Amino acid sequence: MPPSRARSTTALALLVLATTTATACTAVEHGATAGHHTAATPPAHANRQAEQLQLPLDAYASSVAETHLVEDAQDVLMRRCMSDLGMEWKALPRVAARDIEPPNLGRYGAGEADALRYGYHPRPDPQSVVRRNRAWEEREALPAEVQHAAYGASGKGGCLKTARHQLAGDTAPPDFHAFNQLTGTALETSRRAPEVRAVLRRWHTCMAKAGFDYKEPMAAAASERWKTSAPTPAERATARADAACQRSVKVVKVWSAAEIRVQRRLIEQNAGRLDEAKARKDRWLAAARRVLSQ
Repeated sequence: MPPSRARSTTALALLVLATTTATACTAVEHGATAGHHTAATPPAHANRQAEQLQLPLDAYASSVAETHLVEDAQDVLMRRCMSDLGMEWKALPRVAARDIEPPNLGRYGAGEADALRYGYHPRPDPQSVVRRNRAWEEREALPAEVQHAAYGASGKGGCLKTARHQLAGDTAPPDFHAFNQLTGTALETSRRAPEVRAVLRRWHTCMAKAGFDYKEPMAAAASERWKTSAPTPAERATARADAACQRSVKVVKVWSAAEIRVQRRLIEQNAGRLDEAKARKDRWLAAARRVLSQ
């Protein structure tokens, strides 16, 4: 079987926190409907703030673009290996740079641009992302003989093992366990900071005035009501009010400042683990760039 495609570590951290928050809090809508809110276009600066958010731990993660870079270089080497075995290997389609979402978009809750159209549902994948995902799915349906040549019996052998060794030698693949653990810790720790608790109380008051009763943005986003195939009018209304209240009380500005302080402290406390993980990542990226430049 082909290796699993990369997932966003930030999204994983958010999911864990959102689930915890939803379990701990009771969120009840007070009869709010889409008709109670206007679908005004959000201010450009509000969108830019979320899109441009950078956190200290980002340096130790692997961005989507970096993950694609390694996958693309690996594909080049796998195609050579498979060709030597008399088999074709189709490279993954490239994802357009404009189609890659910023790494921390939505980290503290709904963004206004998406709330207007999608509520709390994820935005549809752009076509270049759809094409790459489809190519991954096609690999899962390759004939058994081709899959065995590509991945071996274990899923980590065959030409994949050969390509990885040619790419980075004995350098182990990047391990993001430290980042995954610490980014979740930073999010939860910063949520308990006095200034963040205060801004979340102001957000709660703002939402209550709009007819919604949620303790904080994560609880709103994790509501069981939104587990539908498409966004409902009530979901869009809730998400719009959520995002507008976040902008009004400056949730992103206050929470990100608190989390930046927490992350810097965690980096100092875990410097050895993080530096080793980053060194491994950087060696793989350098090797991938050499392969793709040939």
